[in-house]
Amino acid sequence: MTARLTKGSGGAARLRELLGSGQMIVAPGAFDPLAARLVEEAGFPAVYMTGFGTSAALLGRPDVGLLTMTEMADNAGRIAACVDIPVIADADTGYGNPLNVIRTVGAYEAAGVAGLHIEDQVAPKKCGHMEGKQVIAAREMAQKVRAAVEARTNPDFVIIARTDARAVEGLDRALERAALYREAGADVLFIEAVVTEEEAAAAARAFPDVPLLFNWAEGGKTPPISLPQLRELGYQIVIFPISTLLAATAAMRAILQEIAGAGTPAARLSDLPSFGEFVDFIGLPQVREVEQRYAAADPGGGDQIGR
Repeated sequence: MTARLTKGSGGAARLRELLGSGQMIVAPGAFDPLAARLVEEAGFPAVYMTGFGTSAALLGRPDVGLLTMTEMADNAGRIAACVDIPVIADADTGYGNPLNVIRTVGAYEAAGVAGLHIEDQVAPKKCGHMEGKQVIAAREMAQKVRAAVEARTNPDFVIIARTDARAVEGLDRALERAALYREAGADVLFIEAVVTEEEAAAAARAFPDVPLLFNWAEGGKTPPISLPQLRELGYQIVIFPISTLLAATAAMRAILQEIAGAGTPAARLSDLPSFGEFVDFIGLPQVREVEQRYAAADPGGGDQIGR
């Protein structure tokens, strides 16, 4: 038996296998390791590390480019270490020019994630469903994609190229950019913030043989299209980046209001996991097993070496 308290091995190979199978990969968002464990427990094949949620959780601030690459990679690593399913991670703009992108890919690979996406926004970036986005030149972004592809040391590591040009230059230009990024070597294309079902369909028609990622963001610019419809259109990855974040916010707000109003959370305890259930879920039995494995045979007898 190997004593391990971390998981996260082989994620890139598994994600590549899922992409090759043609099945739809539904990846709810996680902003921290606890959320990732819940995604895995629910039976999903992959988890998405959301930049929006990471900014909200680590800084309590909106997704407007405030987090650094190392902060994002660090959170991605903690998430990847606690689950066995592949982690797809937001890497914003790649945090600079192609040299910075090379470092970003290395950091994310070392963190144990299965793949990342970079986008063609001007830094500091904004959430893809906010107003006021700007994009860099398409050729500049293509070079960043090329740098990302050539920088990976694991050929299974998945590079996803995202374009935010729909909001700035229109759909046709966004599709032209996506084609350029595919030529640069991107494994998956992510055409962010299409605003109608017909635009989502047009993007899928433009890339019939390329894996596409669809961003299902509650309250965002893109309409709520059903999974069967997205599957029929040809989307292979669907992320739900903020579902867990919004649900956690609502649940925490409710319990805090109960404590503020009633003085204790007693009336809501039936809605909550018990203490024992929760510590079992986060791995206390495994911790105890490791403790027992390495416990001293005679903890009270002192160190007898050399005597």
